Amino acid sequence: MNNIKQLVSTVAMVAATLGLSACAGMSNQDKNTAIGAGVGAVAGSVLSGGSAAGTVGGAAVGGVIGNQVSKPPR
Repeated sequence: MNNIKQLVSTVAMVAATLGLSACAGMSNQDKNTAIGAGVGAVAGSVLSGGSAAGTVGGAAVGGVIGNQVSKPPR
């Protein structure tokens, strides 16, 4: 049982590291879009009781808001 917990922990750490390293070449607006989508997905899931439609809808709305918050000046 400890081997399974250790394996899951290691896989989670590797996934988190790869996920964070993927943001290295992103612009500030792209990063804010991704963060907004993540926060929106969590909020949508919580507010809708875990439904898939709520999660996807929250991610879409959060991504749009994150994108518009850091819009570069024209």
